Amino acid sequence: MFVFRGMSKGLVAAGLIFITTSGVPQIAAAQVTAFKQSVAETAARDTDIANFYKANGYEPLWTGKGNKFRARRSALFEALLEASHHGLAVSAYDIEGLKSQLASAKTRRDLGKVEVALSKVFLDYARDVQTGMLTPKKVDSGIQRDAPLRDRLSYLTNFEKSSASKFLDSLAPSSPEYARLMKEKMRLEGLLGKGGFGAEIKASKLEPGQSGTAVAQLRNRLILLGYLDRSASQVFDSSIQKAVQQFQLAHGLTADGVAGPATIGELNVSAEKRLQSILVAMERERWTNMPLGKRHVWVNLTDFSAVIVDNGKETFRTRSVIGKNVSDQVSPEFSDTMEHLVINPTWNVPRSIATKEYLPLLKQNRNAVSHLNIVDSRGRVVSRSSVNFASYTKATFPFNIKQPPSKSNALGLVKFMFPNKHNIYLHDTPAKSLFSREVRAYSHGCIRLAEPFEFAYEILAKQEGSPKSYFHNILDTGKERRVNLEEHVPVHIVYRTAFTKAKGPMQYRRDIYGRDAKVWQALVKQGVALRAVQG
Repeated sequence: MFVFRGMSKGLVAAGLIFITTSGVPQIAAAQVTAFKQSVAETAARDTDIANFYKANGYEPLWTGKGNKFRARRSALFEALLEASHHGLAVSAYDIEGLKSQLASAKTRRDLGKVEVALSKVFLDYARDVQTGMLTPKKVDSGIQRDAPLRDRLSYLTNFEKSSASKFLDSLAPSSPEYARLMKEKMRLEGLLGKGGFGAEIKASKLEPGQSGTAVAQLRNRLILLGYLDRSASQVFDSSIQKAVQQFQLAHGLTADGVAGPATIGELNVSAEKRLQSILVAMERERWTNMPLGKRHVWVNLTDFSAVIVDNGKETFRTRSVIGKNVSDQVSPEFSDTMEHLVINPTWNVPRSIATKEYLPLLKQNRNAVSHLNIVDSRGRVVSRSSVNFASYTKATFPFNIKQPPSKSNALGLVKFMFPNKHNIYLHDTPAKSLFSREVRAYSHGCIRLAEPFEFAYEILAKQEGSPKSYFHNILDTGKERRVNLEEHVPVHIVYRTAFTKAKGPMQYRRDIYGRDAKVWQALVKQGVALRAVQG
């Protein structure tokens, strides 16, 4: 495009100046002021901001005269100053720099630059507080979740039509979970201001009946954590035992009332570490700040649980087994939609398992894993005696391996399908003993359920008058059968080491895959910091 000397390319791109067919520049109908020219040029670097100002004729959103503009600026700066309440990095918004730029603006061009700077920081804050500061997939490859980002232009257009303070207040997640996490954050910040949780417990194991300094440390820690009323007793009595059990239940531990190594390890976690977990949980809550579904399944990997939620209330819960803490077997985090279940399923062995685990066994003994069928590309079962397994590598192995429906099938007797690229689903298992363990990370990535039949009854209850009878009539045939769900059910596989209940103490779980440590480090890089609030 030909541009005359001194003519701004930004103004041409913005539509304030256009070129006629004769090549003569013409001023657009709206008068070009120094302010509008400055806004157009500065906003040209950001498509969404540029489109907003182009649509409103390059009129100010922040820097105009009068109470309306003053209220917008005041509400924005107040929100930025209070960003730490949401666990955000106040330093990321350069509040003092913006105020200085606003105060030192001497010309209309200066004001235009400030105008765009305020819109830019407004958009940064709006996205941070509503859908998170981080890009989940960049933190850890196992976090296969896209934050529910809103259209940036819509923030500006909706803000312009709204009460400034009400709009900014409405951005953060409105879930009860987020509100309770914020409350716990404030409590921990207050405790940090008073020195935290106090002295660590210097013992490897404490049991009812014991006494001494370590028991006093246990008592004091339980008091500070809110599990025990004030007491001077140095004896591990029934009240301390009950408090230990309550602590264990709230931390995913076996509630035996004995303070063993795992329990003492969790008791000795510092207030700073717990606060980190809360800030990470708040960021994670922003990643799921979207409609979860009136009915949905919530699988919390760290809690080893799968829950059915109806209209915000838990209607069914079961224990789960999740993927091993091995790079290619950890369970990923993502959301998808359950479309059907399969009763009496065939196990189509994933190729990674077939070639890495079973092919070496078949090379040693062609009759190994005899419960599995070797199947060719046309779906025919192949006689093992006709195959020279030793001649194949992981790359050249041409067969599929399948396990027919049976009680000993690796998938058990039912699987719940939400088709996804990760090939992850919920299913039954013949390995029932694993559900009695405290830490249940043993699968190849899929989620095994302790009570799969009852889970199926609950899922089918929306479409079958007698879901149990319906389920067993199919099950008793011993034949594979797909059952489509009339109403698909969203499934959210999440990873929360800190979460709340409507009633009862804060819940904490171990960072089994080390993902939350990575999230915390990423937040720190963004400028997030712990606060100790003096009472």
